[in-house]
Amino acid sequence: MSYSVVVIGGGATGTGTARDLAMRGFDVTLVERGNLTEGTTGRTHGHLHSGARYAVSDKESAVDCMRENRVLHRIAGHCIEDTGGLFVQLEGDSDDYFERKLAGCAECDIPTEVISGEEARRREPYLTDAVERAIWVPDGAVDPFRLCVANAASAVEHGARIETHAEVVDLVVEGGRVAGVEVKRQGPNHHSEGAAGDTETFEADYVVSATGAWAGQLAAMAGVDLEMAISKGAMVVTNVRQLDTVINRCLPKGEGDTIIPHETTVLLGANDDPVDDPDDYPEEQWEVDMMIDIASEMVPVVADARMIRAYWGVRPLYDPNPKSTTDPGDVTRNYFVLDHAERDGVAGFASVVGGKLTTYREMAESVSDHVCEVLGVEEPCRTDEVPLPGSADPSALDEYMDEFDLRSPIARRSGQRLGDRAPEVLDIDEPNPTLCECEAVTRAEVRDAIDQVGADLNGVRLRTRASMGNCQGGFCSHRLGAELYPDHGAEVARDAVDELYQERWKGQRHALWGEQLSQAMLNAMLHATTMNHDANHVAGDENIEYRAFDGGRTAVPEGSHGD
Repeated sequence: MSYSVVVIGGGATGTGTARDLAMRGFDVTLVERGNLTEGTTGRTHGHLHSGARYAVSDKESAVDCMRENRVLHRIAGHCIEDTGGLFVQLEGDSDDYFERKLAGCAECDIPTEVISGEEARRREPYLTDAVERAIWVPDGAVDPFRLCVANAASAVEHGARIETHAEVVDLVVEGGRVAGVEVKRQGPNHHSEGAAGDTETFEADYVVSATGAWAGQLAAMAGVDLEMAISKGAMVVTNVRQLDTVINRCLPKGEGDTIIPHETTVLLGANDDPVDDPDDYPEEQWEVDMMIDIASEMVPVVADARMIRAYWGVRPLYDPNPKSTTDPGDVTRNYFVLDHAERDGVAGFASVVGGKLTTYREMAESVSDHVCEVLGVEEPCRTDEVPLPGSADPSALDEYMDEFDLRSPIARRSGQRLGDRAPEVLDIDEPNPTLCECEAVTRAEVRDAIDQVGADLNGVRLRTRASMGNCQGGFCSHRLGAELYPDHGAEVARDAVDELYQERWKGQRHALWGEQLSQAMLNAMLHATTMNHDANHVAGDENIEYRAFDGGRTAVPEGSHGD
């Protein structure tokens, strides 16, 4: 018998859980109120932790991070950039803490190398002269969008159904157990099925909440009291990549003391301030300024960089002993599977809370093990062995580069993003121009993404990085919209471009000074003045009297020379 499971949440843990359960033979439906990565996953800084950050204060999390770091290198190679990381000690920083960090790493099986300040600056020339020494650790950068999409794709390959833009508005509770979910569609799903406002009920033998910071709100629908310890963090994105290594400050507690290279950019962040509502919290300018100030203590050139956007995310933390913790920085980064039958007397329902992006797979495995135990299914987890789509054979990437003569930087980046999917995406019979110059995204990649997500340019963005570079969509948004037109028509393409504009604008408004302000004004001129997107009569109800316009130049009577 195949049991049905509904997984709520389209982030890394949710898609990872859907994949795990589907691979074990369950009939899985994943529901997500927005697009994949809509919540915390899409608003992290993509730090692939070695665990060194927690090696002194939270050893259990440190061990988990190092173990999963190794697993992700095996199964998700095309989502990872192996940058390495440095914990730098600046003049005046504690010698004692430096030694405790080293000892903690050793205890947690985290490889380290102590290097001098001179060697650290040889590896990263923009580091401040105040660096006295550093600890190298196997940190890295992980693309959270690509990772999440790969998990969802694998889940679908194993029979799961992914329902995006389907918000859970209620849990179906019958006889003391959760028997399903009721969803309200926010719009068509990626199969273009359904419409905004439609409601639907998915029955299930078991329901898993992988909603992260929203777990308390979701649990309340079943009458369960679940208090999360969520906190917000601001992150700032520069327009150039000044570093190739993850940089951390070697201090006991730090906010904004991590700098992570990502594709063509560098991310600065993040602070750690508690909030009550994951959907409603202040995004304040002082947080942006603080991220820049702290990062520039380690890498002074950051202060002069052009900031292209800032964004905030909420950590899905859970504190099992809230009365013992007074500082949000002390809340454990460990994860918990909460069996609501045992904890709250509500059967058929579990929440997986806490954790980090690096440990998403282990979280998914743990909650899937729990579902198996409850339903009496004996199928082992295989997600630590089976590569995700695109990572089946990372060594084949160079062969594909040769096969498709991918030697230009743009083509090479396409190959790196696609991994072993490069042949099926890039082997086309027509021209393949670059649509997004900032991120080097070609038409073939965009069309492949449209095939996956339909007329959703934000979904295309998550899969390709198109519109995520210096111009923030200024020069490529209309090109992406044009790719929608042949199959979806003008109205759908225009709405999708507008939605992409709005999404891009959200992050820019906190970084509008200097050159980025000039870029934003240029974008406004392009989109409003040239393309008329601020007053498009086609999108409104206004009837245009075309006959009132000048009919154009008329023929000049012969013999007339004007006045």
